[in-house]
Amino acid sequence: MTTTNSGIQSERFARLRLLLRDEGLARLQDSTVMVLGLGGVGSSCAAALARGGVGSLILLDRDVVEPTNINRQTIAFLSTVGRVKADVMREMVADINPECRTFSEEVFLTRENLAATLDAYPTPDYVIDCIDTVTQKLAIVQWCAEREVRLLSSMGAANKLDPCQLAFADIHQTRHCRLSTAIRRECRRRGISNLEVLFSHELPHKVDNPSGEWSKSATLGSMSYMPPIMGQMLAGLVIRRLSGLEALPGPPLFTAPEP
Repeated sequence: MTTTNSGIQSERFARLRLLLRDEGLARLQDSTVMVLGLGGVGSSCAAALARGGVGSLILLDRDVVEPTNINRQTIAFLSTVGRVKADVMREMVADINPECRTFSEEVFLTRENLAATLDAYPTPDYVIDCIDTVTQKLAIVQWCAEREVRLLSSMGAANKLDPCQLAFADIHQTRHCRLSTAIRRECRRRGISNLEVLFSHELPHKVDNPSGEWSKSATLGSMSYMPPIMGQMLAGLVIRRLSGLEALPGPPLFTAPEP
């Protein structure tokens, strides 16, 4: 039996409706979520948001797909190597839910251009930060705090093996995560509070590095399942909150240090 496009459209969210009801689905379809970074965590997160009924997505990333991405990134295939990640993600979202309003851009966010870049898009109901650099993550926190936008931030998954040790927490309650430690230190120094993150409290696995060289490719291993699970967890929490199943928290707070 052949299924028509109209039949697919009407059934796409049928299983979601059983849990969310029409009211919850309507809330999601009226929501806008911004995903910053479309690597292993962010690409899985964006796909789950599209499948979950979010009506508008803003998808930003600076990179192109590389062969080393294939082991963990939702958008990475032999056929997409060399393509702009934001473009591939936009096409994937359109194939999942063509009614989702999608903005995408290849852009390298810096402290200097971040505010102007993000301000050019519709104000999101939620920002999900899947970037892995400290400076950019802190700039995102400040942008969200100043505009009172809710934020959920992903911490590091490198050299971690056990997804059962992933947890949501305030940044000041994290442990055994080098990225969390750096962010936590800067949050204290800059007066940032109420920053919710997803982190792993697992002790990192030791990686063999006979050359002694420090680089991502030589020191930061990644399992095929860890980043995608993190992306799904981030999307799941945001979907539950925006649909009304769970209470919405406040945005991060930023108090500029005294001169």
